[in-house]
Amino acid sequence: MAYILNIETATKNCSVSLAKDGITVLFKEVAEQGYSHAEKLHVFIEEVLKESQVNFQEIKAIAVSKGPGSYTGLRIGVSTAKGLCYALGIPLISVDTLQVLAKQVAIEKGLIVPMLDARRMEVYSAVFDSNHHKIMEVQAEVLTDNSYADITENIYFVGDCQEKCQTVLTASNFMFLPEIIFPSAKDMSALSYAKFIQNDFEDVAYFEPFYLKDFMLPGKN
Repeated sequence: MAYILNIETATKNCSVSLAKDGITVLFKEVAEQGYSHAEKLHVFIEEVLKESQVNFQEIKAIAVSKGPGSYTGLRIGVSTAKGLCYALGIPLISVDTLQVLAKQVAIEKGLIVPMLDARRMEVYSAVFDSNHHKIMEVQAEVLTDNSYADITENIYFVGDCQEKCQTVLTASNFMFLPEIIFPSAKDMSALSYAKFIQNDFEDVAYFEPFYLKDFMLPGKN
C-alpha cells in the first residue's frame, strides 16, 4: 500500500490530493485570481491528511506538477515538495503539467490538446491521443489560423485560454471544452503512482521546475 501526496500549483489553481495506490482518496483546491498558493498550499496539505486520517510518516512519496506554467506557482509547489521530501526522507516524483490537464478528458477517438496561457497569442501546449499518450512534445507556440490545420481528426482543446484560442482556431474539427480549465492534483494520482512503482524519482537536491521559457517581469517583452 502506497500513499502519495500530489501537489499541483502550476496555474491559478492551488491543488493538493492524497492518493492510495494510484486512486485519489481526497483533494482540496481553489482557483483564485490573486494566486493564493503561498497561503493555501500548506493548509490544504494539513487538511487532506487530517481528514483522511493519514499521518506524514505513512506517505511514501511526494509528487509535484513540474510545469510548464506560472513561474511563481511552480516555485512554490516544487519548494514545498522538496522540503517535505527532505524532512520525511522520501522520494520526489515529477509529473508533466499538461498531461495532468489532458487526463481530465475522456474520449474514444481523436486528439487532446491541453493549453496553458502564456503571452498574447502564445500558449504552452502538447498533443495526446485518446489514451493520454503524448504524441507531440510540450512547446511554446504562437497560435495562428494555420495552427493544427494539417490534422483531420477531432481535436479537443482544454485549458485556461479558450477565449483567445477560439478567435483563430475555427476549423470544424476543433472542439473546445470550456469546463476544463486548470490542471488538478486529483488527476495526478495514477500518473504519480505509475512512476512510483517504476522507481522513477527525481534528484531532490537538483530538481528544478520545467519553465519552458525564461522568467519575464510583467510588462517586459
